[in-house]
Amino acid sequence: MGINRPNIVFAFADDWGRYASAYVEYQDEGTVNELIDTPNFDRVASEGALFLNAYVPAPSCTPCRSSILSGKYFWETGLGAILQGAVWDENIPTYPLILEESGYHIGYSYKVWRPGSNINAPYGGDRTKYESHGENFNRFSHFVTGNQNAMGKEGAKQYLLNETRNNFKSFLEDRPGDDPFCFWWGPTNTHRTWQRGSGKALWGINPDDLKGRMPEFFPDVHDVREDFADYLGECMAVDAGLGEIIQCLEEIGELDNTVIVVSGDHGIPGMPRSKTTLYDNGCEVSLAIRWPGQIPSGRIVEDFVNLMDLAPTFLDVADVKGSENMSGHSLLKVLKSDKNGVVDKQRDFVVTGRERHVAAAREGYLPYPTRAIRTDKYLYIRNYAPDRWPMGDPRGLDDPDTEPPIFERLCYSTSVAYSEIDAGPTKAWMVHHRSDENVKDIYNLSFGKRPEEELYDVTTDPDSMDNLAGISEYDEIRIHLKERLTAIQVDNHDPRETENPCRFEFSPYADPVAKEYLPKL
Repeated sequence: MGINRPNIVFAFADDWGRYASAYVEYQDEGTVNELIDTPNFDRVASEGALFLNAYVPAPSCTPCRSSILSGKYFWETGLGAILQGAVWDENIPTYPLILEESGYHIGYSYKVWRPGSNINAPYGGDRTKYESHGENFNRFSHFVTGNQNAMGKEGAKQYLLNETRNNFKSFLEDRPGDDPFCFWWGPTNTHRTWQRGSGKALWGINPDDLKGRMPEFFPDVHDVREDFADYLGECMAVDAGLGEIIQCLEEIGELDNTVIVVSGDHGIPGMPRSKTTLYDNGCEVSLAIRWPGQIPSGRIVEDFVNLMDLAPTFLDVADVKGSENMSGHSLLKVLKSDKNGVVDKQRDFVVTGRERHVAAAREGYLPYPTRAIRTDKYLYIRNYAPDRWPMGDPRGLDDPDTEPPIFERLCYSTSVAYSEIDAGPTKAWMVHHRSDENVKDIYNLSFGKRPEEELYDVTTDPDSMDNLAGISEYDEIRIHLKERLTAIQVDNHDPRETENPCRFEFSPYADPVAKEYLPKL
């Protein structure tokens, strides 16, 4: 075991997709990233490595986090593979607890693993929580809007930034001597809800500047642009909080002895074909890693990375054993390389998937099982139950007596109609306008049932609008990707391919969830 082991800081924002200004140079002209400024993420990237092909193992927070913490595919984590009704199996080793056993001081602020019972158990539960200075950062735009008259806009922002700084400082103050530390900073402000109009009011992002910049499956209307702009403002707030963590490390002289990793747990919530879906807008995320003296600065890495690779990477960095039974693969050799582009040619794909999010907890208790493989050219998706509603049951939408209250609730509550997509103005707008001639096609793409197989050429169709799975000239590609995906599932014990019947269809995975654990109306 190395003597001078580095510290590890993992900044992991809830529902933060690939939205950072560092990506502008590597994207086509006219993206939304041109409208935001994330100097702290950009610093981590420019002084280390920026990853262009980082993906989550599952576009749903608890399964994703189960996977990242354990270094396993989400389906290998027992009841950690679902969201509502999740229970953590404390017999599954996790990288922070392994590091703690090896002498690391561990702790976290804000979200690590929830909802589910044994809350945050994979990181030590309440024992390792550092939130004595508050958790208002998670309501960033709501807090600033509500307190700007008393504090001023910048004063209210600084209050929240101080909260993040002081929570982190309290963790550092508990550090025994010069022990190395491992810290998880998990803000949730990029998860809904956020203050409507805050993108412009707090961050100067003009909604109508998004015109023509959004994916094809987003209705290009003011209400949706405003919703997206508000989310981008929250992304900038995350970046500001990251800056406080970096500054603290500088002040104590530990910045250059710390591996800093910055990412998020899936794409934007409450928007079509994003969070909870296996399309790129649901699974691709930002990723930058800084480690002076080990990672040459200014590197651009095009290897495909599944975020479950971080667990074995952290153990490798700390020179600690424990990754032998992990499905993820350490990035250490990739990080230490001085190459740009593709470093490890075997990293040419990622596999993603999902089972139960929230809808199945109340709508017949059946999951929406789906898996995907993403390569540099293609996205192949297999939907195991095409007869089910992928975004939750649409029940109640056509009842004229309940339409107005349902419309309002679609803005503020997940607990009604299509509950696999978070409530918000975009969801409400799309449902309200679903019969409009220029909306119904993207509405059906976003909310309707899906075929058993989907295949997209992401080089010519980056928004995955044209399914090639039924076209004979693509049969060879489709079959090859399906076989490759299935082989990976079998090798990693995915019940969808190795069990008949599959455990995810039955108790306890398909049990009803107590009302107190469901989103409130």
